[in-house]
Amino acid sequence: MSQGVRTRPEGSERPLNEAYDTALLDLDGVVYAGGNAIAYAVDSLAAAREGGMRLAYVTNNALRTPDAVAGHLTELGIPTGAGDVITSAQAVARLIAEQVPAGARVLVIGGEGLRVALRERGLVPVESADDDPAAVVQGYGGPDLPWGRFAEASYAVRRGVPWFASNTDLTIPSGRGIAPGNGAAVEVVRIATGAEPQVAGKPLPPMHRETIIRTGAERPLVVGDRLDTDIEGAFHGEVDSLLVLTGVTDAPQLLAAPPRHRPTFVDADLRGLLTGQPEVAAEGGGFRCGGWTATAGSGRLALEGDGEALDGLRALCAAAWTAAGDGACELDGGKALDRLGW
Repeated sequence: MSQGVRTRPEGSERPLNEAYDTALLDLDGVVYAGGNAIAYAVDSLAAAREGGMRLAYVTNNALRTPDAVAGHLTELGIPTGAGDVITSAQAVARLIAEQVPAGARVLVIGGEGLRVALRERGLVPVESADDDPAAVVQGYGGPDLPWGRFAEASYAVRRGVPWFASNTDLTIPSGRGIAPGNGAAVEVVRIATGAEPQVAGKPLPPMHRETIIRTGAERPLVVGDRLDTDIEGAFHGEVDSLLVLTGVTDAPQLLAAPPRHRPTFVDADLRGLLTGQPEVAAEGGGFRCGGWTATAGSGRLALEGDGEALDGLRALCAAAWTAAGDGACELDGGKALDRLGW
């Protein structure tokens, strides 16, 4: 096992909104789902803000502008300004601006969020591969993005124009279920061209850099529901993270997480910002949290005791991650999770 590999969730005697100066919050699956606020989100965020924590909303969705996102959050009862929203469109626009001349044309395959972000960096959005673009940028354009837009990107990329993507999330949540995300659209252009884009969004460093530039955070806490974007992004940024179980990540995925996907803290929802976090302690060959003790052996995870289900999950994380070391845990945790109702 490499030095520094996380083997258990950490504890915190202080409430997280006091221990960190800024929460870098994902949106879908954390603050809202299907456009509606997730249970406890509005009140928890209000209490965190009143306690002095800055709230910033960090999204890989490049379709909506910061103004539109802020307006939606405000309608949900979470007062938000455009300056509190950081998007992958902003991160990719900065990445492009660092590599092309000022005022350069950029072929946009996506929505208004990308166009606004490019103009903010002094770049000129164009619509055709024949408009002599200095770069191609691809971001989520909504379910009605015409197929011909992918052809325009392919024409330009095959001519050697540098290609950028806001993010490569393969899926995106919607009110009707899980839909194809920008990553699926990026695959279309990759297949047609054989090229590889430069990617800005979570979990890659350009997105983390953008959030720090725009927020000035000194002790940030990444709050998310996805291991492969939010938590991995915190890992690459070398900052702490809180996984909330209101989105796509379930308990078996958490137990199997490799090091880059292991959060600092685990909680049910955003109420976890307002509390301390219980310690997970090594005890007698196992790991104890609250009234639960978890062990690993004979090809499975075992759990004994009683108490809060989240404490049992935290103990199981410690047993699974310790057993897995640098890899992903392959032990059977089914019966142990059944005891917790997961």
